[in-house]
Amino acid sequence: MTPSILIISILFLVISLAVSGVLKGKFAKYSRVPLSAGLTGREVAMKMLRDNGIYDVKVVSTNGFLSDHYDPTKKTVNLSEDVYNGISVASAAVAAHECGHAVQHATAYQWLTLRSKLVPVVMFSSGIVQWILLLGVIMVNAFPALLLIGIVLFGLTTLFSVITLPVELDASRRALAWLNRSNITGDREYPQAKDALKWAALTYVVAALASVATLVQYIFIFLGGRDRD
Repeated sequence: MTPSILIISILFLVISLAVSGVLKGKFAKYSRVPLSAGLTGREVAMKMLRDNGIYDVKVVSTNGFLSDHYDPTKKTVNLSEDVYNGISVASAAVAAHECGHAVQHATAYQWLTLRSKLVPVVMFSSGIVQWILLLGVIMVNAFPALLLIGIVLFGLTTLFSVITLPVELDASRRALAWLNRSNITGDREYPQAKDALKWAALTYVVAALASVATLVQYIFIFLGGRDRD
């Protein structure tokens, strides 16, 4: 790893930890705010799915903190235990957001479709790309093609991170619109749900920016090595 890439990695690591810390604090805070509608996260998810005409998606409980996600292959909205059973603003916001992905899937939202197509490629490349990049940097003068291969693979993971942004932002938009429209969150609760989802979205923004910045650095290294030939 070159000094410039190391600096970028450390910088975005610090930013990521800061954003993650704020996010955890926000969710801890809003997890203590009771939802006036009196619904658990599971009930919020089931209602949002039904309101959008979706009846073939299951809502299940999963282990872990903020491990909530939608699985399009199994058609399951996976909610962490605290969200699944919680009767709070945070639980409602998270449950609705994950159902936002289910709505995207049901309506063939183009960015979600594209991201799903990239999943197998990213899973393959993520296990080897760092080693290829490392060897590519070391051998950039003797064998620049190796670094180029690493850049292409890392470029795919970067593309995945970038495409994730509109997917996550749109899921939050759908969630907040539904929470407001269905009166699940009151006038005081809605801004809190919006604040929680805003900080969740920022984690994806930081990840995408870090990936793009690192990719650019590797491209500069490749071009610099080629110029010395």
